[in-house]
Amino acid sequence: MSEADFILSAQAVRERSKEILELNRDGRGEFIVHMDRIHSVAKFVVRVIKERFDDLDIPYHSRFNHFQVGGVDRERSLDKAIAQLPPDERARTKIDLAVTSVLLDAGAGNEWTYTENGHLYSRSEGLAVASYNMFTAGAFSSSRTRPLIADASGLMQITEEHIRDGFQVSVSNPLLGTAGRAELLHRLGKAIEIESDYFAGPEYHRPGFILDYFLRMSPDRVIKAGELLKVVLRGFGPIWPGRISVEDRMGAVNLGDTWRHPIGLVPLHKLSQWMTYSLLTPFEESGFRIVDLNELTGLAEYRNGGLMIDSGLIEPREDYQGRPVHPDSKVIVEWRALTVALLDEIAEHVREILEVTAEQLPLAKVLEGGTWWAGRKLAFDKRGGRPPFDIISDGTVF
Repeated sequence: MSEADFILSAQAVRERSKEILELNRDGRGEFIVHMDRIHSVAKFVVRVIKERFDDLDIPYHSRFNHFQVGGVDRERSLDKAIAQLPPDERARTKIDLAVTSVLLDAGAGNEWTYTENGHLYSRSEGLAVASYNMFTAGAFSSSRTRPLIADASGLMQITEEHIRDGFQVSVSNPLLGTAGRAELLHRLGKAIEIESDYFAGPEYHRPGFILDYFLRMSPDRVIKAGELLKVVLRGFGPIWPGRISVEDRMGAVNLGDTWRHPIGLVPLHKLSQWMTYSLLTPFEESGFRIVDLNELTGLAEYRNGGLMIDSGLIEPREDYQGRPVHPDSKVIVEWRALTVALLDEIAEHVREILEVTAEQLPLAKVLEGGTWWAGRKLAFDKRGGRPPFDIISDGTVF
């Protein structure tokens, strides 16, 4: 396995995150770790799960869940609009939506809101509604007759002004990283045009044609979650800002959400794994069976990360209140890695309390049922929803 193949894997995310956990447990990191609190944190997560899903019928952690915010079933509306299409084309449409929406899901900042039919939304839910409405309005399509697609030409026409208009941005309603979000979609268009093995179709290059790649590779429609992530990381790799790259047999490879640390490169792949989780639904609706779900890791973002700090499970050695920090700073890299490692630990305790197996309650459902919402609840109780760190974001990480 080449260095690029390893870093571009969930295995690397999990292994390096565990190294960071051990570093901090030994007192050599940026945080004090209170492992004696892990079970009480898990009990809190279980309470949140039971409040939301008393029967434990929990969906995957997915962008599609955010499309239900405000009691509006937007996914059902989309299903009606594409009901006459063949099943695989319906799946391609939902993949196009999921990919574009996830890429627009980096943190919104503390001031931004989005208004729809008199209802006000903020943060990830607001970003979901705004990106959904842009997609269904045909903003990412180059075809007037096929608005419900995202294709290379349509994506490469996106400008910062489109983002500002679509997300209702103004002087009084600022959104972090509008230029970065537009650039991500522009890069997405270029990537799907270049990576023809994954995204080329008879008329357009679309994210949704990743489905056809797996139809060719896995005609029995059974794929491992890790393989889906691998293709997401390789296929969409060119979109990420070129922070770190390495050479392999294919030339220079962009490592995406990977950061330098004294122990070595620390990959986290938050948006790529969020995207992979969000692709499970359209793939399964198309008849695929996704196996080995627990190969994927938890997501290194501020809701799960906030849970770790706000529950007292980890404690920064320095006070960062009022001190903006960059995402490549040692404290943020370690915070995010600790989040990944501790989510695995919390999930084990949650299953023990609920008396279920990892197959019955995969991490994808622990995240959706409990940890993300538990982190959100604590953040609103403690800081009105703000994350525990003031991170200088360019719209491409959180």
